[in-house]
Amino acid sequence: MNKSELVDAIAQKSGLSKVDSKKALDATLDAIANELKSGGKVVLVGFGTFSVVERSARKGINPRTKETIHIPAKKAVKFKPGSELSSL
Repeated sequence: MNKSELVDAIAQKSGLSKVDSKKALDATLDAIANELKSGGKVVLVGFGTFSVVERSARKGINPRTKETIHIPAKKAVKFKPGSELSSL
């Protein structure tokens, strides 16, 4: 399912227009992204939890040249499914 199909499904189930459904989806995604950027986490009970995790620096291997490379530390988004979602 892509974004436009999700907007259609939201419009159909909620009774909103497609324009209003797209605005609601965009606002939801922006709110989640902004909270994660500020270092917080988003908990949607029953659905899951979005959080930011720190990935430490490590050494890796370039598969083409077999040369050892340094992979820098970074932040990544983690999603842990909630009870209703994980029971599917």
